[in-house]
Amino acid sequence: MEIKIAVSKIDSHADKTSGDTVEVIERPNGGVSIVLADGKINQMDNKAISTMACHRVIDHIGDGVRDGAAIRAAASSIYADYNGAVLTHLNVISADLQTNTIIVSRNSPVPVFIITNDQVDCLSSASEPIGSQVDIRPTIVELPISTGLTVVVFSDGVYNAGGEAQLSPDICTTIEALIDEQEPTAQELADFLLNQAIRLDEGRPMDDMSIIVALVTSHSTDRIRRMSLSMSLD
Repeated sequence: MEIKIAVSKIDSHADKTSGDTVEVIERPNGGVSIVLADGKINQMDNKAISTMACHRVIDHIGDGVRDGAAIRAAASSIYADYNGAVLTHLNVISADLQTNTIIVSRNSPVPVFIITNDQVDCLSSASEPIGSQVDIRPTIVELPISTGLTVVVFSDGVYNAGGEAQLSPDICTTIEALIDEQEPTAQELADFLLNQAIRLDEGRPMDDMSIIVALVTSHSTDRIRRMSLSMSLD
């Protein structure tokens, strides 16, 4: 088997820098973790806050701390440093080769979508952003790594796209329709959902938009681990 991870993101049309941050770290006991943070201070998007939140979480994970404990430690330190003035939506997806599981941790009101056996499930239980109080706990789901398992995580800019025009789609139905028609790669699924969100905002994203897709495929080409990145310079 092989795990493919894709990220697609775009800034709000009004901003030159995104308030969303995505970071990747190799786990010390095998595997990889990818963190998405959307940081706000005084209710305004803030890149420095989201970057700081990501780094605090991945620093703990890099030290071998389990995901839930890493998030709680980061949440407590951010609360202490900013006296509750910072709010950060946070998601962590980990492929943990020590336990052979995918761990999905969520501190965000935005749901996470899990695809198994061509069925899309929405994880939408109550979840608090970090920063507003001490020792906030994430909502965690741990799933065995298996062929076809796909996790889709995105920021609120994607989830709320089209909201002002009351055009917000049923995302479960949208994903189901796509996978019924074809077997998209992780990057194709991420791009499809991002492009749909941009269209719903009439080509001018009202908020920063970020999507992460982690997909387990049945075959492995070789033992080489590859990462790639493309970034527009316009």
